[in-house]
Amino acid sequence: MKNFLLWFFAFIITIAAAYYQRKTGPTYPKSCIIEVNGSAREVNLVRSLGLDERPEVRLKTDDTTIKATLYYKRYKTTDDYQASKFTYRTYPVKSFIMNRIFKITEEKGFYAEVPQQPPAGKIQYYFEITDSKGTTTYLKENPVVIRFKGAVPASILAPHIILMFVAMLFSTLAGLMGIFRHPKFRKYSLWTLATLFLGGMILGPLVQKYAFGEFWTGVPFGWDLTDNKTLIALIFWIIAVLMNRKKERPAYVILASFVLLLVFSIPHSVLGSELDYVSGEVTQGLIFIFSYKISKNS
Repeated sequence: MKNFLLWFFAFIITIAAAYYQRKTGPTYPKSCIIEVNGSAREVNLVRSLGLDERPEVRLKTDDTTIKATLYYKRYKTTDDYQASKFTYRTYPVKSFIMNRIFKITEEKGFYAEVPQQPPAGKIQYYFEITDSKGTTTYLKENPVVIRFKGAVPASILAPHIILMFVAMLFSTLAGLMGIFRHPKFRKYSLWTLATLFLGGMILGPLVQKYAFGEFWTGVPFGWDLTDNKTLIALIFWIIAVLMNRKKERPAYVILASFVLLLVFSIPHSVLGSELDYVSGEVTQGLIFIFSYKISKNS
């Protein structure tokens, strides 16, 4: 197969996997259909907030005749729900790309404030809207969960994201080259290992440290799935590179490529760090599978 086609299919597969991972993750904004004065509209509800962001939930609607209230409490506690009124506000958008390219200089909508939590702390919330047709409550049975995280410098986060994407791209490319016996599959295997190590094992722990206070929460110190899946992918790629040092063994590269694609298709932040409000400790592990399924199906 020609180089162009290999690169093309590798890029498409990588983009599809990255999009799936982001769209299905428990911190990706939750889509919800609301009815406002007989008109249905879609709103995206926040499920992740950095400590450098405004601690607010937004309802994107320009119908200022409505009244809305947010009800929230700390996640997995016996706290009573507290009420926070939505107010219509306009905020300036301070972004060169949004201002110059997309011509967006401000954002409008109804905003309700929530109490900022420590890194890995979570709150759950639902809301109600009152319009000319009465009051409707949304998501009370399956509240939305927000996880808070520390601010990660762009100088660390941006190269981490770029290197992880490039690692996925090189991995997929090497796997396709291995399938078609392309002579450069070993070259891109080395590039995959290098970018995966830099992005996942050097910059990844730095991101984790800024966001949740720990460099590494995977095995043997914890069960954070993001850390553990990075470790699994790295191990398979180390084996693939070693097995191809003296002799071409494309099967190992194909397997490592498949494993990386599989583990990085797992939604980001599943089984991630969570603050236990009783003990005050940040934990990870299998106990979050059930809560993740609830939030995903809500």
